[in-house]
Amino acid sequence: MNLSFSKYQGTGNDFIIIDNRKSLLHLTTEQINFLCNRKFGIGADGLMLLEENKNYDFEMKYFNADGKEGSMCGNGGRCMIQFAFDNEIKKEHYTFLAVDGVHEGIIATESFVELKMQDVTNIDYRNDNTFVLNTGSPHFIQQVKNVDAINVYEQGKKIRYNDEFNAKGINVNFVEQIADNIIKVRTYERGVEDETLSCGTGVTAAALVFGESQTVLNTVQVHTSGGKLSVKFEKENNQLFKNIWLCGAATFVFKGEINML
Repeated sequence: MNLSFSKYQGTGNDFIIIDNRKSLLHLTTEQINFLCNRKFGIGADGLMLLEENKNYDFEMKYFNADGKEGSMCGNGGRCMIQFAFDNEIKKEHYTFLAVDGVHEGIIATESFVELKMQDVTNIDYRNDNTFVLNTGSPHFIQQVKNVDAINVYEQGKKIRYNDEFNAKGINVNFVEQIADNIIKVRTYERGVEDETLSCGTGVTAAALVFGESQTVLNTVQVHTSGGKLSVKFEKENNQLFKNIWLCGAATFVFKGEINML
């Protein structure tokens, strides 16, 4: 069969997106893995299906590059909102369902999308340099002095596959604090099993950990290898973060068709 798709990217985190509102497409794990393969398929960090949901504007189904259904993807969510807008679901404010629950989204300006994340109610403060939390996907955060010098693939893989995290997996983020509320993040993503240019839920996790400890709305600027994002949030205490918004570019790349043998 010939499969029509679109390619989008959010700060270098790239996705294959398919309109499946008629529920005609049922891809296998092997097919999704093939489509995301950069040598033999289209190439992407993940694949998403836009699906019909009578209670919301749409439903987002996300699959990692390994072909398995994944947890929440922040940059993917922002790209999905832009895709919905580009495909006749034109609104000022979106409400959609993802694997971790209901999300809201706004297209602030052309190709600049703000996505509301779930509240975070627990951070495991392990020591001054390492933290574990879930922002729709599980994340390990490690503060470093020079993030550009880190071998993210080797060090991230070692943590992701250690005895504690091997069974379920975890995303590993190395974070350098550049200034007050400005950080730089590099991420090893489970499911991709490599460093990606950006990770939305990872950026969000890092911003919550290293944002100023105010009760008013905070904004943290985040530099990634693929571009800049910002995270806005309210912090009530060291364990409760709410009104969290991940903001940045979500860009259409190209459309195409591929023959699925």
